[in-house]
Amino acid sequence: MDLIQLSQTIRKIRLAQNMTIEQLAQKSGFSKGFISQVENFRITPSLNALNKIGEALGTGLSGLFQQDNPAPEFTFGKMSAGEELIRDEGNKYGIRYFALAYPQIGRIMDPFLVEYRRTGEERDFMFHDTEEFFVLLEGSLDYYILNESGVHRMNPGDTLYMKPNLPHKVRLAEGCDYAKALITYSGGTPE
Repeated sequence: MDLIQLSQTIRKIRLAQNMTIEQLAQKSGFSKGFISQVENFRITPSLNALNKIGEALGTGLSGLFQQDNPAPEFTFGKMSAGEELIRDEGNKYGIRYFALAYPQIGRIMDPFLVEYRRTGEERDFMFHDTEEFFVLLEGSLDYYILNESGVHRMNPGDTLYMKPNLPHKVRLAEGCDYAKALITYSGGTPE
């Protein structure tokens, strides 16, 4: 699903609930202008923003991706079959996100396959209101927590569990041009 479809889905769900843009803005904590820009595909919302909008609509993030079919009790899948979440900044930083459990509407965990490629641009520290479990599958990464001096080299098979709201960033290790990780977020959605 691309962000144009996602913006149309947000509008469709809002209208189906007879909710105004102002009501959705109030429930999600965003401005009326921000919601309007999201619905009209004038800005690219973060995953955290999409989660808050989904929660305000009563669907959660996963519900924004799977509106036509009810969630099954269980889902088998393949990591190679994740639904790519296309973001404008993804190409800039060389980061691609693939939602692995998108058919499960209302879930409390959000597993993503994340690919990192070297682009010359580096993402700054970020934080989100989620717990995060990170498993490095391929490549080598330098994972920074709190600041530039809080770096840990990660190699395939290494894991990290992190509480919400900790500033962090990831950088491909020197000599590594590609890495792949399985990241599971719980208690919210990443930015």
